[in-house]
Amino acid sequence: MRVLAGDVGGTNARLALVDVTGGALRVVERRTVPSAEYPGLAAIVHEFLAQVGARVDRACFGLACPVVDGICAPTNLPWRIDLGLLPQQLGIRRAIIINDFHAVGAGLPYLEHGDTEVLQEGDAQPHGPRALIGAGTGLGQGFLTWSGTSFLVHASEGGHADFSPVSPLQWRLREALARKHGRVSVERVVSGRGLLAIYRFLLDERGGDAPATSTEVLAQGPEGVTRHALAGTDPVAVQALDLFVDAYAGAAGNLALTVLATGGVYVAGGIAPHILPKLRDGAFVQAFLAKGRLRRSLERMPVSVITSDDVAILGAASVAAA
Repeated sequence: MRVLAGDVGGTNARLALVDVTGGALRVVERRTVPSAEYPGLAAIVHEFLAQVGARVDRACFGLACPVVDGICAPTNLPWRIDLGLLPQQLGIRRAIIINDFHAVGAGLPYLEHGDTEVLQEGDAQPHGPRALIGAGTGLGQGFLTWSGTSFLVHASEGGHADFSPVSPLQWRLREALARKHGRVSVERVVSGRGLLAIYRFLLDERGGDAPATSTEVLAQGPEGVTRHALAGTDPVAVQALDLFVDAYAGAAGNLALTVLATGGVYVAGGIAPHILPKLRDGAFVQAFLAKGRLRRSLERMPVSVITSDDVAILGAASVAAA
């Protein structure tokens, strides 16, 4: 069977043709396009199928939005997708939409050796709940629970929960963001735009004492913050990435406690693979564990970064083929 699978976020839409043979999945064609340059999902799908010269009967798309009553309105895109109309719009007999972190969870069984980086070994319970969190354009979350025969994937919009500062600096960051946005969600801090917002906040904290590289960093956006932070060429970028990682790990620890993730915590999304040197230095794990009396429970939970770009694609493909 050949299916169409999609991983559609606020920045990029990744589409792939995937061959399904028994329990094995193989990507045979793929394309990545900037999501915001298209009026909707249908335009991206029609262009992709025309480019690869393919027709399919089954498709599934993981989208960065809650899917409620068959309707998806992405938080970071001006789209509205109606599951009832989608097959006709796409010309695909069976077309499904799911939350993007449902797709990530469905893709976990297809990860291979080398597709993850372990930050904390822990002591995984084979059938324990598993937590998913991932920062990119936004902040996705999800979790898996054991049904008795298999893992069930549950989507979540926990990234839009309130940001909870844990230090004086984080409190000042929250206050600065609140003056601009009103309510401050975790995603306002733990996302690509959040990283840039942290950098701007820290520049303001310094008054007029901005590094010579700050203009370049601001022009390059979150990627500039990351690059200069990892290279150590901009002290504000270094501090911004430190603060970002602390907030990211704190959110991961909150989710781990919420679902009691004894089966492990998986850090996905577009940002984590690009900041692996920082995640490896121990700061993420220490902030993850900083939950007072529950520290010992968190120490038992494995924490891994998903480094594969294909986990959501494979997860969507598995749902399409089911």
